[in-house]
Formats: sequence, C-alpha cells, structure tokens
Amino acid sequence: MPNFIRQLWIVLKFAPMGGSPRLIAAIGLLAPWAAAGAAPAPTPTPAQTVVHAGVLIDGVSPGPRRDQAIVVRGNRIESVGPWTGSVSPGATLVDLSSSTVLPGMIDTHTHIFLQGEVPAEGGYDVQLLKQGIAFRAARATVAARRALEQGFTTIRDVETEGAGYGDLGIKQAIEGGYIPGPRMFVVTRAISTTGGYPLEGYAPEIDVPKGAQLVDGPVEARKAAREQLSNGADWIKVYMTHRSWLDASGNLVSQPTLTLEELQAVVDEAHGWGRKVACHAYGGIGLKRALDGGCDSIEHGLDLDDRSVAQMVRQGTWFVPTMSVYYGDWAPEGTPEGDRDRKRAAVHGPSLRRAVRAGVKIAFGTDVGGFPWTQPIAQEFPRLVEFGLTPMEAIQTATSRAAEMLGKKGELGVVAPGAYADVIAVAGDPLADVRALESVSFVMKDGRIYRGAR
Repeated sequence: MPNFIRQLWIVLKFAPMGGSPRLIAAIGLLAPWAAAGAAPAPTPTPAQTVVHAGVLIDGVSPGPRRDQAIVVRGNRIESVGPWTGSVSPGATLVDLSSSTVLPGMIDTHTHIFLQGEVPAEGGYDVQLLKQGIAFRAARATVAARRALEQGFTTIRDVETEGAGYGDLGIKQAIEGGYIPGPRMFVVTRAISTTGGYPLEGYAPEIDVPKGAQLVDGPVEARKAAREQLSNGADWIKVYMTHRSWLDASGNLVSQPTLTLEELQAVVDEAHGWGRKVACHAYGGIGLKRALDGGCDSIEHGLDLDDRSVAQMVRQGTWFVPTMSVYYGDWAPEGTPEGDRDRKRAAVHGPSLRRAVRAGVKIAFGTDVGGFPWTQPIAQEFPRLVEFGLTPMEAIQTATSRAAEMLGKKGELGVVAPGAYADVIAVAGDPLADVRALESVSFVMKDGRIYRGAR
C-alpha cells in the first residue's frame, strides 16, 4: 500500500464526523492522489488533408500510379491508395488531379551562403572580404526559401564558405518556424589543409579569411572534426583535392590535400559520433585517398577511373556528381583556365556513365550557390539523363536514393504511409520530359502548404 494511502486510512479511522481537523487533513491528502489519477485531457486529433493526385510518382516504384489519394494527418502521410471520389467529413481536399505528384525533392550538395561566383560582382573573394555575416545570412535566408519554393523540401548544405556556423543558425530558424525553408542537414565549416582552399593569391603578410577550416596533421584533423561535430554538424565535409590543371599530355590533374592519415582521423571521429563524411574529390591521388580513407560520399568525382568505380561499388560509397555547375562560366578558350574548364566537362560525363553502368549509388546534388540561386536547381536532371540515367532513375536520385544516403530511408523522398508529408506537384510529365521538374506548382513540407493550392 502506498504510504500516502496508509496515512489517509489512519486519519479516516480515528476522525469524527463533521469538519474535524483530521477529516480536513484527509481531504488534503486525497486531493493530490485524485488529481494524479484523473484522466489526462484528450489531445486534439490533427486535421486531415487529402491530396488527389492525377499521377503519382512515389519515389520508389518503377512506374507511376494514376488517380491516387494521399491522406495527410499532421506532418505525416497516413495512407496512400486509389481515389474514391470523396473525403472524410472535416477533411481538407487538395485537388491535384491534373498534375503529376512526387515526393519533396532532396538536393544533397548546396551552398546557401554562396550566391554564385560572378566575376563582375567580385567573384568568390568579395563574399568573404566585403560582405558581413549578417548580410550573407540574409541572402542565405532567401536562398533557403527559393530551394523550398522549387520543390526541394530537404537539402544537405555542404559548408558555409567562411560564414562559420551560419548554416546551423539558418537550420534552427527554419525548424523554429521563424523563416520558411527546407529541412537541412549541415556540415558547417568543412576541412582542408594549408594551401588547400581559398582565399588565395594575396600578399603573404596579409592574413585573409579562408572558406574552410584548415588543418595539418592527424591531430589537428581530428580536433577540427570534433569542433564541428560538437557545434552541431550533421555531416563532416573534407576537401581531398583542390586546384586542377592540364599536364603536358592534356590530362586533368588535381592537387591532393589531406593525407590518408589525416582523413582517417576525421572519418574515425565522425563515424564514432554516428556521422558521415563527404569528400570533395575530382580524381587522381586525392580521390584514391578519399576512397582508401573510408569516405561515405564522393562529391563531384569528375575523373573516375575503372579502379575507383569498382572500389565505390565494393565499399558502398555514394556518388554526388553535380554535373551542371561545370558547364557554364568557362574562362576564355585557349587560356590555361579555359582549357581546364572545358576538360572538366569533357571527362565528367564519361565518369558518370561509367558509374551508372557499374551500379554506383548515386544521389542528386547540384552545387547551387556555385551558380546563382536565381537559376533553376532542377537543371541538373537533364544532365543526369544525358549521361545514362532514365528519367525515373534521375528522379529517384533526388528522392528515395538521396534519403537513403542521409539515413532517412522511408521517412523522406517517398510518398508512403509513415513518411513525412513532403509532397510536390508539376503540371507536365517529368517521365516524358524531365525538365518539367523546373516548374513546380505545389509544395507541401511537413504537412504545411507553401506553394499552390491553399
């Protein structure tokens, strides 16, 4: 018998009737017990929304389904099934019967703190030298909103380019409901080595800011990973190559940065925290170190040889090719920089084809921020199709496959029961013309509509 009930029994046993002090004391003992045993107030049932999809591409199925009903309750999908022609009393109907409906898309390689590298506006350097953090954060807020409005309900932002932990702040503001934006996975500062990241070319006696956290040696590398993880990084990003140029035979050469031992320290630390490591790597020595060191994803991978592709398949390494960014803003033809830019594009397509044929796991990423946020993010899809993926496979790289890489299989990138209610729609048929994904007409994230039908 609980002690307070035993006390109550003793008080009542010896208490006379009426308003005796003992009886009043008994009532005082009884009150909290009665309150504790009272039934809790019922939690209101979240409102139900029913999306009528004319055509549904669910992110995992090999083909589309027609005339489907997606039932959303709160921020999750409750059910998906054939449209019956009616909805439950009190439910809100969203009529997308003339549209193609898809899961919210995922871009796994963005830079919200970059706004393109337009030479006339000062290129990359001016953003670090003349634009304050508050100004850059304001523009990053706009970039995040633009990603969401284009149907990208989740992004992995792969470093702030000199803006410290600003991406974490934007993520927190979105999660707190202060600003609209996609769900964010952030890497914060990224890691490279001395001589391995801009700003560069200034007088040696001038201490200029760098776009990444620079380390030398395994101890510094591990410490940098610990700092970034302890400050909220969801992933760690490492630059395994930096400058690239053409050798005497016209081959693309990329400068390696971290040693294998430095990378292994980062990977060991990140994996110990249950986090993953993304490696910027073009090819050559740096790419080999990235794979030997256990990177979870290869970013860009411009020049993948057969050995690297086979190792990626064997290790289950993800490939985020970021094709489109390498097809514009070339330096003048006939200059070393111009020849390098054209060579990058020339080897990139065959590398992607090689990876597709071998069965490398591919996730969608664009490097937006490297090109202006005013351009469509979905311009990447035609490049993926051009170099070997079917339209459906390209869509899945930006939905279920990207979600799998992010450790959110079944929760993101799919229209299925239990998944987050991230749903978008386009007017055309992206399986006939993947460019239809550049014109998103409806966006729902977490069950809330941000664009289209209200």
